[in-house]
Formats: sequence, C-alpha cells, structure tokens
Amino acid sequence: MSNQDQDNLTDHEYDGIREYDNKLPIWWLATFIGTVIFAFIYWLHYEFAGGPDLQAELKIEMEQLQEKTGGHGHDHGTAVAVSEEELLKLMTSADTVSNGKLAFTGKCASCHGDQLQGLIGPNLVDEYWIHGKGSLSEIHTVVSQGVPEKGMPAWGAMLKEDEIKSIVAYIGSQKGSNPANPKAPQGEKVVNN
Repeated sequence: MSNQDQDNLTDHEYDGIREYDNKLPIWWLATFIGTVIFAFIYWLHYEFAGGPDLQAELKIEMEQLQEKTGGHGHDHGTAVAVSEEELLKLMTSADTVSNGKLAFTGKCASCHGDQLQGLIGPNLVDEYWIHGKGSLSEIHTVVSQGVPEKGMPAWGAMLKEDEIKSIVAYIGSQKGSNPANPKAPQGEKVVNN
C-alpha cells in the first residue's frame, strides 16, 4: 500500500476492512443535486400550486378528445348509424367475429377481461347493462363514443368503423357464455337482449 493510499484511509474499520475517503465525482454530485431540486419543485407544483392530479389530467385529455372528434368519436363529427340487422348479420360471419376477438383482445381485454367477464370495466356477457339495454346498436354507440366519465375512451376516434363493428359482433357472439370468475352484475337486468 502506497503512502497516498494510506493517507486516504479513514479511521472506520469493520471486520478488518477499512474504507477510503474518496471524493465523489462532480458530475455525480451535480446530477444528484439537480434531481433533489427537480423533486422539490415537482412536489411544490402538485401539492401547493394546484397542479392537476391524475384524475384531473385524464378528464382534461378526454375533453380534448371529445372536442377533437365533435363528441361523436369520429373525426368528421357525425355519428355512424348502424342497424341492429347489419350487426346481427356480421355476428354470423366467422371471419368478422375472429377479427373482432383479435381487436377486443388488443384494445378492450385489459378492462373487460379476455373472456368479457369484466375487470375494471363491466361484465359484457351477463344480462345486466349500465348503458342501454345491451342491443348491438347500443353497444356500437358505447364503443364508438366511449364513456369519458368512467374512463372508457371513444374508440371511434382511434379505430376504423369495420374494426368497431367486428368488436361489437364478437361481444354479441359471446353473450351468455358464463365465463369463470365473472364480475358482479352492474346496471339493470335486461331480458331478451
């Protein structure tokens, strides 16, 4: 051990190990101090200056989306009218239902479950409905326009109309499927939907 190493040793010893008194690099100290300052300003902004919380930010973004789409979930500002008969016909197409399942899995399953049993969002295969009576055209409207106050986005602004119809056809094809561990019923019971 050199004399310089000997000079850098501290008096601390633990299990025969002595530590060096090395200075921290300037870049590390600057990063650390910058992080502490940023955290303090961030805390002041959100705790005392009235910065929005996560719910307020979601509400603002959902309002901006509604303004952008004209409140209808479509960029051209008009709601797409879809007949119950058209959606029933799509339910009989294996390709449409298969495409709907893929789209549902990618976009909707995180809230409604991979078997439509309900997680954050409601169960979609039981006889209870929060919005409407569970008809395919009403499901289409909810999927297209969303339910901003519940956190459901207006998928009409993000998906093609054919994708929305295929998702609705898939949901319709799964009604009454009785998945394992369904979410408790929500809304009003509807018979013959």
